[in-house]
Amino acid sequence: MDSVSQLVLGASVSMAVAGRKIPLWQAAVVGAVCGTLPDLDVFIDHGDAIRNMTLHRTNSHSLFWLTLFSPLIAGLITLCKHQPSLFGRWWLAVWLVLITHPLLDVFTVYGTQLGLPFTDRPFAIGSIFIIDPLFTLPLLVGGICALWLRGRAGIRSNALGLTLGCLYLAWSVAAQSWVREHVSQQLAAAGEKPAPLLVTPTPLNTLQWRLLRMQGNQYSEAYFSLLHPHKAIEFKSYPRDMALFSRLQGNWHVDRVAWFSHGFFSMKKLNGRVYITDLRMGEEPHYSFTFDLGPEPLHNSTVVPSRLPFNRPPLAKAWRKLITRF
Repeated sequence: MDSVSQLVLGASVSMAVAGRKIPLWQAAVVGAVCGTLPDLDVFIDHGDAIRNMTLHRTNSHSLFWLTLFSPLIAGLITLCKHQPSLFGRWWLAVWLVLITHPLLDVFTVYGTQLGLPFTDRPFAIGSIFIIDPLFTLPLLVGGICALWLRGRAGIRSNALGLTLGCLYLAWSVAAQSWVREHVSQQLAAAGEKPAPLLVTPTPLNTLQWRLLRMQGNQYSEAYFSLLHPHKAIEFKSYPRDMALFSRLQGNWHVDRVAWFSHGFFSMKKLNGRVYITDLRMGEEPHYSFTFDLGPEPLHNSTVVPSRLPFNRPPLAKAWRKLITRF
């Protein structure tokens, strides 16, 4: 999720644990700071754009390493504040704040390797957009009310905001599951062959969903609105060039993107240069992660892959497209 959501979630979780033992403002500050710590890995340069993408949300998002790290932070807090009797409560607060960060990230489609060092699988539910105000606002309002009211009323306000945020996450998973099942049934009824299907929300909501199907040498994209569930689904197909992928299998960067995207990627060759795109984030033709791998052959190439600038559509145009799809 975005940094603001992680900061607010951290503050909310910390205040929920603090109870009446720790001043809410102190718990909020510690929670906000700890809630942003895992994302500091974005400042690490791993050598090229593909490594930077696929090594984000790795060790700094590992439940194992964060669990080991949490008592050290809690110990530092209690040492600075001369509150050894509160070590256990600070430890619980810090631990919950740290692990809820990657657990929230799992609800996005990017991919979070929270199982390290036991597995490097990039887990991704993909039921919520990276920025969704309907998740963040309840936590923010509940936290502000908690700091304003303080005492039991403040604790209840924060708990209510946190509960509403969690319920929204549960709703997103339920809605995604229903859309996937509904679309799969429609495709089966139309005689379509089974194919990998990705269902992700469009920006800022969980009512309109983007559908992505991988079909051999092409991929198809469509949109589905919960407000009009019986509207016919119209997929548009685009070339994928799997022959190019077959030739280049064995190249670390090609294989890495194919693995990280769970197979939802495309390749093309343009003006002698090879490009690979993670199709999960963005929409046709605007994607967040497209990489220039250089000219063929890639196996002996010394070209460092570079990420193409995100060709973001104008805000007004993007908003019109979002509204008309409802």
